[in-house]
Amino acid sequence: MTGACDVGVLLVSGSTRSRSTNTAALRSARELLQPGCATLYAELAALPAFDPDRDHPPLPHPVEALRSEIAAADVVVFCTPEYAGTLPGSFKNLLDWTVGGAEIYDKPTTWINVAAPGRGTGADATLALVLGYVGASVMDTSGVRVPVPHQAVDPSGRISDPDTRDRLRDAFETIIAEVGQGRTTETRKR
Repeated sequence: MTGACDVGVLLVSGSTRSRSTNTAALRSARELLQPGCATLYAELAALPAFDPDRDHPPLPHPVEALRSEIAAADVVVFCTPEYAGTLPGSFKNLLDWTVGGAEIYDKPTTWINVAAPGRGTGADATLALVLGYVGASVMDTSGVRVPVPHQAVDPSGRISDPDTRDRLRDAFETIIAEVGQGRTTETRKR
């Protein structure tokens, strides 16, 4: 992508699997964005189980770090697999930790779906429901499909297939443009 980095993107994979196509898509997207524009959240497995009695200062360090990364981002982009017809438990746990904080409230938020055609719709529906509940500003780009076959992931955990990388680039250019349009609209309202 060309141009200056004026949109900070937080990329969050909903998978803890080492050769996850979801994480590979986000690693590759980070490479396709301008240097320094995207952060890949990599601590999903480190988050403690959500406990409402611990959802107050001082927060567990991994939760505090997650909320800080969300607060610092201009847009949050999720990419999650579907497990048993919905979100994986570890990813739902991450979302549960966002409820008590205001960091994701009104934050532009979207997701890409890298599942094969016809799969992942349960995760999409659940994610939309949860993001609406936490008050995220769900973007029009949400749920864009960029299927990533397992063989497209190289040994380094990135996507090497040029066509898939092009589709990822297109998806992220659309996301960045939508964030920019939202900023323009906000400026006009003032």
